[in-house]
Amino acid sequence: MKFSSTSSYVATEDLAVAVNAAVTLQRPLLVKGEPGTGKTELARQVAGSLAMPLIEWHVKSTTRAQQGLYEYDAVSRLRDSQLGDARVHDVKNYIRKGKLWQAFEAPGRVVLLIDEIDKADIEFPNDLLQELDRMEFHVYETGETVRAQHRPVVIITSNNEKELPDAFLRRCFFHYIRFPDLETMRAIVAVHFPDLKEQLLTAALTQFYELREVPGLKKKPSTSEVLDWLKLLLAEDLSAEDLRRDGRTLLPRLHGALLKNEQDVHLFERLAFMARRQG
Repeated sequence: MKFSSTSSYVATEDLAVAVNAAVTLQRPLLVKGEPGTGKTELARQVAGSLAMPLIEWHVKSTTRAQQGLYEYDAVSRLRDSQLGDARVHDVKNYIRKGKLWQAFEAPGRVVLLIDEIDKADIEFPNDLLQELDRMEFHVYETGETVRAQHRPVVIITSNNEKELPDAFLRRCFFHYIRFPDLETMRAIVAVHFPDLKEQLLTAALTQFYELREVPGLKKKPSTSEVLDWLKLLLAEDLSAEDLRRDGRTLLPRLHGALLKNEQDVHLFERLAFMARRQG
């Protein structure tokens, strides 16, 4: 099976090619792009499209690579030994399997999502090099080696907050999700709001792309945010006429769905003030 757009996800041709190339090469797919461009959702759609279970590992700043393999709960074992619990005689009772272990021992091929890898420490990717390359790791407490029964489809996302090591990048197939152009955005909106009136869609997307191009904007609104905005416009039963902005403000209606910090709101207020003065 080949991955392509689904009924709920619009994949551009180059993105579909990247996914299928990574699957063929059996290499991790490293996906970068602006927040809100559908990187995490891609893994879910790939799993659904290829009829594979999905295992999600959401990385945080405190996440260690070892947690993806397994964790040994020595504290619980010590407590049980003091209580005379018979479980202490088998160390396996205190091994917690991580997401990689779960993916490796799955009875069939799965999709493994390692989400936002750039949130973790810089050494995090390096610590997973061998495990992702060889698809095996050693459990020192039990002396066993865990090998993947079926090589999982690994999708790794990054928001580009940190540079990833060259040795790690060399082992991945890379794809950058560009921000959707107007035609692609129309296709994305059609998936979520098939009954949206053409006039409202045109007016809303025109404002949206104009807003993204304003110089000095700290955080450009993303795909997920424009979908939230359109949902609000429909809930308020607004028309294309209602979206027209007067000279008093350049802010779009319900701008809280698009602008997410006070600096950007103040930027539009200053621009409106300057426009009034010039007028």
